[in-house]
Amino acid sequence: MKDKFLLLVIIVFVSGNGFAQMVFSGFLDSTVAVQAGAGDSDNFSLGIEEFANLRFQSRLRDKGTFFGALNIFASAGTYADNARQMALAAELAGLPAGVSPTPYITGEHYIAGIEIERLHFRLNFDHFDFDGGLFRIPFGYGNIWGSSDFLNPRNPLKPDARPRAVLGSGLSWFPVEDIKLYGFVSSPNNPFLRDGSGWLTGISADKHWEKLSLQTLYAYQMPVDSEQAFIDSSKYGIHRMGLSVKADIIVGFCIDTLYTYNHEAQTGYEGLSFSAGADYSFFGGDLFVLAEYLYNGSASSTAVFHGGDFSNEHYLYAGVTYSFSAFTNLTLALISGLSDISFTPIITFNHDIFQGATLTVIAQIPLDRDLFSGDGNRGELGPLPPDELQYFLPYTGKRIGKYFDLTAKIRVRF
Repeated sequence: MKDKFLLLVIIVFVSGNGFAQMVFSGFLDSTVAVQAGAGDSDNFSLGIEEFANLRFQSRLRDKGTFFGALNIFASAGTYADNARQMALAAELAGLPAGVSPTPYITGEHYIAGIEIERLHFRLNFDHFDFDGGLFRIPFGYGNIWGSSDFLNPRNPLKPDARPRAVLGSGLSWFPVEDIKLYGFVSSPNNPFLRDGSGWLTGISADKHWEKLSLQTLYAYQMPVDSEQAFIDSSKYGIHRMGLSVKADIIVGFCIDTLYTYNHEAQTGYEGLSFSAGADYSFFGGDLFVLAEYLYNGSASSTAVFHGGDFSNEHYLYAGVTYSFSAFTNLTLALISGLSDISFTPIITFNHDIFQGATLTVIAQIPLDRDLFSGDGNRGELGPLPPDELQYFLPYTGKRIGKYFDLTAKIRVRF
């Protein structure tokens, strides 16, 4: 009922402002997923989902733009069960309803839901831009791991995950050409805090040359009690300092790093997330090679339970993409957890069926030492991660994993 009311409000708002003034775009994903389960998971599972991202924008006279975006989905099978498990885990963990999972309604044959993804405005002046509302605040030039992009954590195992927005504001200043100074404020990760604790504020500076780009970042998180924080907390506040460099000199090269300091926890080197990568194209661009290394400190921006998804210290991503034509390409990638010797090969096939419609097939095959020897050395990227990474274990008593994951998706853009 809440989802229907939300959709009705948006339709009325758009209609009231005149469709002629509003520009619409977006895409529709029709996805089928097949998995071979490990541990206590089903030996075979099937899921289907329809997911639409609807974007709309309108000019605000001659000085600004209004932006909005909605996610609308209907799913069954594995996708529906995952949403239910997330809701159960969030409830048993004591999180407020609707904070962790996307709210959904159930019915025969499928579940469905609507989520606001973006809702903000931008005002344009001679040397300034101001953004306010629900929007994404990205940082860093990293291609894979996104060490300094702490407000939008990435996971290369989930390439289709949409970066989440934050509720806040940002001011961009362009004092001279190729230089940008950016100040921002965002709400805390626990949206129910009322005393001003947990808010984030920061500043970044970007400088671009012909073949080199540089970004520096500083962010401060206001003090918050540990019992009220969803991720990191400190009664003294948390400091984050980042540096990102991108160069195109024979090969493409990037460095992306962020150091997180929590005085209450006396953070040392474990607060560092550092990534470095290089890419190069062969045969006139038909063959593209990319490699990127990550050092993941246990209390850093990419670490599990601190906003990221990873528990090991050392990772390596290596990928090769070959374009058979302007319409078809194949990517072979390997994500390696070097600390516990675990791997996930990923095979991705893309084909443009016609203009505006793309077929994507992705296969993932988790591997670790235990899979081949049965010696109990389960790895993070293996079929059945170690017990400390079994997020649902405390709530269901089950060990959940997968030996194989195949996803086929048709994306139609409009």
